[in-house]
Parts: sequence; C-alpha cells; structure tokens
Amino acid sequence: MARDVVLPEGRVVIAGLGNPGAQYDGTRHNIGADVVEALGARHGIALVEQKFRGRFGTGLIGGRSVALLCPQTYMNRSGESVGPALNFWKLGVGSLIVVHDELDLPLGRVRVKHGGGHGGHNGLRSIHVQLPDPGYFRVRLGIDRPPQGGNVSGWVLGRFGAGELAGVEDLHERGMKAVELLLSDGLLHAQNEVHPL
Repeated sequence: MARDVVLPEGRVVIAGLGNPGAQYDGTRHNIGADVVEALGARHGIALVEQKFRGRFGTGLIGGRSVALLCPQTYMNRSGESVGPALNFWKLGVGSLIVVHDELDLPLGRVRVKHGGGHGGHNGLRSIHVQLPDPGYFRVRLGIDRPPQGGNVSGWVLGRFGAGELAGVEDLHERGMKAVELLLSDGLLHAQNEVHPL
C-alpha cells in the first residue's frame, strides 16, 4: 500500500520553475512558473516582491500560509533562489512544493510525487545541490518529448504550437488543482484525484 505524506504545519513554499525574461514567456520550460503565477491570480497572491533572487508573494490558499516563488536565476540555478527562501523562513524540505515541466509525460498529464531523483532536470538538479535531502514535493507537468530526432533544448525553450493550446490550458488547471490538493489533503489524495485525468 502506498504511503501517504502530508505537508507539515506552518508556511509552505511553492516554487514554479522557469527562465526570466520576455524571450522565455510561454515556453515549455516555463510552464511551472506559469502555473504558480496562475495559482497566485486565483488566490489573490501577487508575485511582486523581490527577494531570494526571485519574485514572490505570500498569502493563503485554503487556509494554508504559502509563499509563491518564481526564481529569476535561470532554470539551471533554481536552487540559488529556492534554498535561501526555505532558509529565510527556517523551513525543512518537506515544506517545499516544486512545480516544473516534465518531458517524460504527455502534454496535459500531471503527476505528483514526494522525494526521488532529479531525473536529469536541470532545475531540480540545482535544487538538490542546495537542499540537505530530496524529500520535497513535486508537481510534474507533462510537456511531451520532441518528435523523434528533435533537439530537446530547442523543444523546451520553444513555445507551444496553436494545436497544443487547449492542452496547455488543461495543464494549468490540473497543475493548480494538484497544488491545492497537496496543501489540503496530502500526497495520496492529490495523486488519486489528479493522476487519472
């Protein structure tokens, strides 16, 4: 039987990974940051404060105190923003949710997990360097792999095509729902609700 894990009491840092700058707006690699921005808009939390080498805002989601953070360090240095944010609020890794793009999932699919390796994702790799252990929550947002023989770097830094936009809209909604369920009910409930979609 799968083991449930819940977030501890107190503040939760929710980090949406991506690259800073208008040239990266709307790219596949920025879907994590886009979902956290959308989550902030839904719950009245504006990411207008500048600290931890990122943009962040604090507020409540379902009665839980949260800090929404979008690192502005470029993807492969995300840990240089996430680590200091956790240290500032004296939080353990179990109080962190990282929202990020996932090549190994089809577009629109969302998976929630706790702990594990970085799977070659440069943003997660950087976070692992900064944290004492990998026991944080992840919301993995499927962006699919490039067509056979396609360049992965060009794919993740490219924008979604017109035919993919409906899937991207679904991905935003499912990603936000996954975070909300993690906050309110823990890992197993979030997985049971989100994984079948």
